[in-house]
Amino acid sequence: MLKGLIGKKVGMTQIFDDAGVAVPVTLIEAGPCYVTQVRRPETDGYSAVQLGFGETKPKRLTGGQLGHLKRNNLPPLRFLREFRVKNPQVQAGDQVTVQSFQVGEHVDVVGTSKGKGFAGGVKRYHFKGGPKTHGASDRWRAPGSRSSTTTPGRVYKGSRGPGHMGFERVTVQNLKVVLVDLERNLIGVNGAVPGPKGGLVMVKESRKQ
Repeated sequence: MLKGLIGKKVGMTQIFDDAGVAVPVTLIEAGPCYVTQVRRPETDGYSAVQLGFGETKPKRLTGGQLGHLKRNNLPPLRFLREFRVKNPQVQAGDQVTVQSFQVGEHVDVVGTSKGKGFAGGVKRYHFKGGPKTHGASDRWRAPGSRSSTTTPGRVYKGSRGPGHMGFERVTVQNLKVVLVDLERNLIGVNGAVPGPKGGLVMVKESRKQ
């Protein structure tokens, strides 16, 4: 069975376990997804399954996208993502639901982190900042020196400092599945998931079992 789904983040809540301890839970509306393509080593050079999620209006897709989906009599789907699978046991046109996951197993969740725009070194990299006294009233959140003078006489590429923060692909590993609701296509995982409410996420089998 394919251990992978596309979904959207619903938000966070909490549930109580048998011992009465509150467990923080992120709810994900995962699927139902359609298998839009199966890639095999003999034809594509690698093995993977392409899933589609989120029905939309046909006019929102290109002709090539519509033709790709109509080949397997599938509805217009907004999002297509690939999941690497060693031995796919599904066929194009099949439907995948949250039934493929069970409470107690662990998953990896891939999402896009919230965009923060241009951020300084204190917010972006947790720099300490400068002194708050002795005439340094404007240096509280400054990054300070980042290099030396004659050698190398420049700032190395990749140095930490102010810049664009967030809106990056983030993978959170080994989250425990604590809730599976087949009727509402919901998966609840213990912990936080990157991105805002309504953000697109991919749920797949954990690589670090």
